[in-house]
Amino acid sequence: MTGKEHNKLVSIFLLVHAGLQIFGVVIAMLIYGGLGMAMLVNARRNKEQMIGGIFIALMFVVVLVSLIFVVPQIVGGWKLLKEKSSARIWGIIASFVCLISIPFGTAVGIYGLWFLLGEEGKRFYLSGGNAANNYPPPPPPNNWQ
Repeated sequence: MTGKEHNKLVSIFLLVHAGLQIFGVVIAMLIYGGLGMAMLVNARRNKEQMIGGIFIALMFVVVLVSLIFVVPQIVGGWKLLKEKSSARIWGIIASFVCLISIPFGTAVGIYGLWFLLGEEGKRFYLSGGNAANNYPPPPPPNNWQ
């Protein structure tokens, strides 16, 4: 595979992983928000209302923390897809963030780090990022024999 193909795969994987995380956060938000609202509406005592409020506050904390982890993946995936000059840095950050999400995120993070920190990724991004500059290095000459 060429550097351009690896770059495209890493970007797609980062965006898919971010999408799956957003989907999970939306489901959790609906569950915790629904439970919190049900407790607030049907509460007969102050303690029950307080528990409903805690559920809703917990929902907002989970959403905020999740956004902190998802935003680098979206930005990194998009910049990698568009082959921007800062894409390599964002891709490395996003790959490190993915590592904590077992098992799919770990695979995405390892693949992203392997490409972006490897020779092919360095050559792809440090040589300008376009396919014309991404030829493999020439083989060594045979005059060593």
